[in-house]
Amino acid sequence: MGNYLQYFVLTFVPLFIVIDALGNLPFVISLSEGMTRQERRRMIHSATITATIVGLVFLFFGQFILKVMGISVGAFAIAGGLILLVLSIKYMSTGRMVEAVKEEMVAVVPIGTPLTVGPATITTLLLLATQFPMYMVLLSFALNMLITWGTFVSSSYSLRFLGQGGLQAISKVFSLLLAAIAVSMIIRGLSLAGIIDIAG
Repeated sequence: MGNYLQYFVLTFVPLFIVIDALGNLPFVISLSEGMTRQERRRMIHSATITATIVGLVFLFFGQFILKVMGISVGAFAIAGGLILLVLSIKYMSTGRMVEAVKEEMVAVVPIGTPLTVGPATITTLLLLATQFPMYMVLLSFALNMLITWGTFVSSSYSLRFLGQGGLQAISKVFSLLLAAIAVSMIIRGLSLAGIIDIAG
């Protein structure tokens, strides 16, 4: 039982941090500005479904996809870490990670991917799948997506409770955590690629 709880914590927490549902709330709120409650819910449902599908595809077929393309998990981790680092720095300095696209696509891009499930989440899923039982990674990912859906659906309540300033402050903190995770991913990728040794 102890091992199961440990596995759950070690798979759930990294995914919770990189998915960063609370940190993405300002984007959901701003991109859904002017939408009716029904339109906002449809957008959130589409974004969550998109993110879940992308995550599951890479969880089950990511290793195969990378193998066919001749990309190692280490190289993917380095690339994902670098991209996440750039995005987190961009958000901390400019207040946004990506530019808005056409309204009918915001559910898929950027909310579904890359904000919810992007390079960081995909890399994390791939790395966790090599370290822990697949069913535990799947359970942690599913629970995280459920939490993400609930967080996005309750975005209007969160805005009233925290205020725009509060959400932005929390998002800044999460951006700093994401930057730290990005550096950890780069180091982990360098280790997997055999470039550095972090065993000690």
